[in-house]
Amino acid sequence: MDDTLALRLRLFREGGEVRPEVVDFVTAELDALAAEGRTVTEATAGMLTSHLVMALTRLLDGEPIEQFLTDEQVAAELAGHPEAVARASAVSEHATRELGATLPASEINFLAMHLAVLAQQPAT
Repeated sequence: MDDTLALRLRLFREGGEVRPEVVDFVTAELDALAAEGRTVTEATAGMLTSHLVMALTRLLDGEPIEQFLTDEQVAAELAGHPEAVARASAVSEHATRELGATLPASEINFLAMHLAVLAQQPAT
């Protein structure tokens, strides 16, 4: 993780708008991706980071999550990235176990799209 992405996480933590356990969870997931050889930087994972932090926070706060409609184009894109879909499902299951936050299918698909983009980055 580069310094800029670490700063993003620190700002979330210090801003007081998200739960510290959510920042810890997302940090651990990013560290796991980096340990697998993924390039986890502000440029490659900044949007993924913010999206996951905010989605988990909304779930834990009991707020509604906007539905991300999985149309045929998105389904076709994800079909080409089964590893991203599997990883997104694993992250969702981990969030349920660790935080009690169950991501809806639309959020899992959105997370899978972020992970598919990350997987296309050159390995570190």
